[in-house]
Amino acid sequence: MEKTGVMQVVTFQLGQEIYAIDIMDVKRIVGKREVREIPNAPPYVEGILNLRGQVTPIINLHKRFYFDSADLGEDEELLSGYVILQISEMILGIMIDKILRVVTIDAKHIQPPPQMISGIGVEYIDGVVNDEGSYIIILDIRKLFNPKELHQLTVMQK
Repeated sequence: MEKTGVMQVVTFQLGQEIYAIDIMDVKRIVGKREVREIPNAPPYVEGILNLRGQVTPIINLHKRFYFDSADLGEDEELLSGYVILQISEMILGIMIDKILRVVTIDAKHIQPPPQMISGIGVEYIDGVVNDEGSYIIILDIRKLFNPKELHQLTVMQK
């Protein structure tokens, strides 16, 4: 089936790749700040962050998908932080190496992900777009966590 329309995505760097999330799933982007660790949390949960009175679990996708952080210069580190997402009723944040920009993508340019892609598994990817010679990997945030993991994260919020 041919995809139609346009979508806006928030792009960011994780490791050596550029990823994107549909802007409609993004609540806000916040700069790096101290995260409080949670005892006995899964290894990929960095901790919790109190954002305007709301306890928000922070997920480290580097640990979740076993890849290295990007090597950033001092000025680039100012662009690292968290993308705060809403998945159904759940609010959570993902750590990013560097926020990039909001991009408008024509849906007909979104290609299925190649079977051999580094970092995040193909099952978590909505598609890939060629953007000025580099690729943007569009994540499907609803598939990043299974229902059991989401339930665990919900419990952490309380």
